[in-house]
Amino acid sequence: MNKLTTFDWVSLTLVLIGGLNWLLVGLFSWDLVATIFGDMSVVSRLVYIIVGLAAVWILIISNKLTKK
Repeated sequence: MNKLTTFDWVSLTLVLIGGLNWLLVGLFSWDLVATIFGDMSVVSRLVYIIVGLAAVWILIISNKLTKK
C-alpha cells in the first residue's frame, strides 16, 4: 500500500486552499489571497506559484492516491 508523505499532505492542503479561494472568486468576486497579501504583490504571486506547483505534484502522484 502506498502511503502519503508529509509533502503529499501539504500539497493536498494547498490545492484545497487554492480551490476554496477560486470558489470565493467565482461566487463573490473576492480573492482572499489578494485581500491578505495585496493584489499581485510579490507575496501573492509566490502563494499562487506554490499552490500551482502543489497542483502539479498532486497530478504526478494521483496514481498513488487511487491505489488501495
